[in-house]
Amino acid sequence: MRREGSPFTGVGVVFLKEYADHLGSVRMRVLEILVVLIGVGFTALAIYNVRKTIQRDDFLFLNLFLYQQEDSAVPSLLGALAIVIPLLAIGLGFDAVNSEFNRRTMSRILAQPIYRDALLLGKFLAGLCTLATGLTALWLLIIGIGLLTMGVPPSSEEVTRGIAFLIIAIILAGVWLAIAMLFSVIFRSTATSALCALGLWLFLVIVWPMLVPSIAMAIATPDAMANRAGLLSDSQIDWFMGLSRISPSGLFSDAAMVVLQPQTDAAILRTPTIGMLSQLQGMVRGATLPLNESLLLAWPQITTLVAIVISVFAIAYIAFQRQEVRA
Repeated sequence: MRREGSPFTGVGVVFLKEYADHLGSVRMRVLEILVVLIGVGFTALAIYNVRKTIQRDDFLFLNLFLYQQEDSAVPSLLGALAIVIPLLAIGLGFDAVNSEFNRRTMSRILAQPIYRDALLLGKFLAGLCTLATGLTALWLLIIGIGLLTMGVPPSSEEVTRGIAFLIIAIILAGVWLAIAMLFSVIFRSTATSALCALGLWLFLVIVWPMLVPSIAMAIATPDAMANRAGLLSDSQIDWFMGLSRISPSGLFSDAAMVVLQPQTDAAILRTPTIGMLSQLQGMVRGATLPLNESLLLAWPQITTLVAIVISVFAIAYIAFQRQEVRA
């Protein structure tokens, strides 16, 4: 028996209902508190030192996202977001589906003219829009604090690059929201789905970056010339970059760094190798890349994040379609 009508009938209804629930929930209050604390705290740390470069820095506001005090364990705002955004997404998605089963409301919802496609997609879009609302508020808060304290308006290119960074951050939130919803579909227990999502976050964001250097050094072929110069060989840096990009947060950091730090030699100076140092010959030090060139450099990471979102959501969709729903 073939179903009638579009499989997405009811997406708008589910989206509006879930979005309203998120905005009025305790989780949204926690999200608002985190936005204020992160925005005010990390921006205040960066403001004092960034203000010293007002006269000689063309991308003053972008430094608010990148500044990190030397010899300090406190990360930059970019590093903090790479850790916090997954937690926010997991908090919104770990019980998106299994809570309906536990409350015995799933059969009632699907008894309405709403297909499973619409239900899952509506829940995902509602969670993503909630995260986008919080991240946009954080972005505006940082820009507002910068305007009030420094008294210098951002340039049009800074605003454009900031918007590009915001979009990349929302895509990262979509990745972890899809992962959390996948565990919510697989496991009927909300505690189990939350623990699995948090365990994966702990491994990919905290543990995996510590393991990558050792794995790269063990696999890659050593280079005697690079060792004498105290640098990494080309094969070692290739393995290091490839393994680090297994983590969505690693992809996010790479793409965001290219967008927020447009200097032509910034990436080479962060990870110098014998092969990369040869690229400095003839390069204008301190020159900046146009926005379109920066986006081209970040495009592989951005498309990979989008592909992860689509792939994980497709797996969750298939698993959800195969589940039995009883009254």
